[in-house]
Amino acid sequence: MSNATELVKLSAAQMAEKIRSKEVSSRELTQAHLDVIEAAEPTVNAFLHVSGKEALAQADAFDKKLAAGDTEGLPELAGVPIAIKDMIVTKGIPTTAASKILEGWVPPYDATVIEKIKAAGMPILGKTNLDEFAQGSSTEHSAFGNTHNPWDATRVPGGSGGGSASAVGSYEAPLALGTDTGGSIRQPGAFTGTVGVKPTYGGVSRYGAIAMASSLDQIGPCGRTVLDTALLHEVIGGNDRRDSTSIPAPVPPVAAAAREGLKRDLKGVRVGLIKEIGGEGFEAGVAARFNEAVKLLESMGAEVKEVSLPHLPYSLGAYYIIMPSEVSSNLARYDGMRYGLRVMPPAGVPQTSANMMAYTREAGFGDEVKRRIILGTYALSAGYYDAWYGSAQKVRTLVIDDFNKAFEQVDVLVSPTAPSTAFHFGEKTSDPLSMYLGDVATIPANMAGVPAMSIPCGLSDNGMPVGFQFFAPQRHDEAMYKPAAALEAALEEQWGGNILTKMATPWLNA
Repeated sequence: MSNATELVKLSAAQMAEKIRSKEVSSRELTQAHLDVIEAAEPTVNAFLHVSGKEALAQADAFDKKLAAGDTEGLPELAGVPIAIKDMIVTKGIPTTAASKILEGWVPPYDATVIEKIKAAGMPILGKTNLDEFAQGSSTEHSAFGNTHNPWDATRVPGGSGGGSASAVGSYEAPLALGTDTGGSIRQPGAFTGTVGVKPTYGGVSRYGAIAMASSLDQIGPCGRTVLDTALLHEVIGGNDRRDSTSIPAPVPPVAAAAREGLKRDLKGVRVGLIKEIGGEGFEAGVAARFNEAVKLLESMGAEVKEVSLPHLPYSLGAYYIIMPSEVSSNLARYDGMRYGLRVMPPAGVPQTSANMMAYTREAGFGDEVKRRIILGTYALSAGYYDAWYGSAQKVRTLVIDDFNKAFEQVDVLVSPTAPSTAFHFGEKTSDPLSMYLGDVATIPANMAGVPAMSIPCGLSDNGMPVGFQFFAPQRHDEAMYKPAAALEAALEEQWGGNILTKMATPWLNA
């Protein structure tokens, strides 16, 4: 498996180059990843469903096009395989949102991003694990078992998109799609040493993404390099008339910005350190790697200064009112009537629709989903709506204003992605509040609708990856790709390659 091992360790951009030069076929590349999946899954458990047969058929179809010279207009990543978070619907492939209530559901249509992936000739390797309905920060709340961090199988991969991040980090897939409602792409990226991007809200269509909190949800790319995520961003982005929140504008030139960043010249780039993110509650190793990375940005010519966003400390509390409220509304459709699980009341209990709904939801939803539904229903109830939900939306407006004012002073904002590195399984499940506090650095981007990205910036004292986060102004996603690619290049020069090369991968030698 040595040749295949070297192949799967390439970046997606390098794989694409080999496909275009016909050094390797899409089928060979897809099969190599399916082999890694077979070897790694007993350790990682990143996938809920592996669509090997379909992926190879898609690869063969692309190879025929390439042989016939019929690839004009296809994106750079054409022929490169990809994994999909199981929160995004895929025609003919099971989509469960990692919930018993949707177990076995096979959608009759594709999400817009899946249509674009297929049109690009990118084989779909399968569907990745997540916290049920994307509600969690550790992928411990899946109805179908935990995903493990490929760096240390006793630790979580982050959440909710731990499956996508672990698949990319363990070389099971070169790329993946995730969804980010409060950090669900970026925090798993930080925990697994991969790159995760949340585009501007509305920059990527949400049509076909199972709704969690509609005003916060955003589909985005996961990869091993900044350029890889930029290339995927350009595949999936753009306007979609089926999504009323979709921005009627072309995708920003993110790949060009990433390539410009590889020159490592940041003269004229103004970087703002967010005063309100960091300090108390952040692990020493996280703070140390972050500060070292900031110095690297300065060494490449960036102008760094501290910027205050005074209402940011209130964003966490406001988020945990707005998000459960929207969860309560969106998950009301799972009632046992129309689709999904149906559990009838036992003998002796009145066979009413209300009882059927109650028994269905009791059996179909996990504890975390129930917790958030209850919180949200309370916040939206008569007598509490203005005091809770209305007040939270006012805080959201103040947070948006803070970002707008900050971006008048700087081009990008930076912070650690998470206060800690990946924690051990069970460490926080009995204390939901502690788990929620872990999202303090990622939530503000979703509240404001701004784009944000996490890249690895080194290993903490415990040997686990640390994430460095960039924020950019709305609809200017390219602004964060340039400094992110520059920092990545400078760090990789220090490390002697991608940070994932420091991770033990016994499954690659199986």
